[in-house]
Amino acid sequence: MYNVIYKHYEGTMDNNKFLQKYKLKSTPQRLEIINILTQKGHSNVETLYNNLKLKFPSVSLSTVYKNINTMQEKGFLSEVKINGKKNVYELIKNKHSHAVCMKCHKVIDIKVDASELLYQAKQASNYKLNESSVVFQGICPNCK
Repeated sequence: MYNVIYKHYEGTMDNNKFLQKYKLKSTPQRLEIINILTQKGHSNVETLYNNLKLKFPSVSLSTVYKNINTMQEKGFLSEVKINGKKNVYELIKNKHSHAVCMKCHKVIDIKVDASELLYQAKQASNYKLNESSVVFQGICPNCK
């Protein structure tokens, strides 16, 4: 099990109640997407689709996209954009940044608060900035 405290999902309620909390129907596909993301932490669309196909052979890629979009709209799934790689999805957690291995492409959460960087960006740009996303790229310990 992926060991983090989710902002909206603290592991104390089952996935059916979790979906009800967000006023979403509990479908087997949605439940499985939550299970996959809970276990893996981060997953791209292709991996989600391939994992869902194992349990639900008739599932379509469009079903996966529709569920991802709906979960993002409801505010408990977020997209992590990785420069030059496939974007991955995760359940929304407490503020954190990401590190990506440039060899094996593993994505991990790191407890780095980007609020100081956001403040500096506001000062430098005069934009009304609300949030930031920081993705560090390098080589993980296993690939060194």
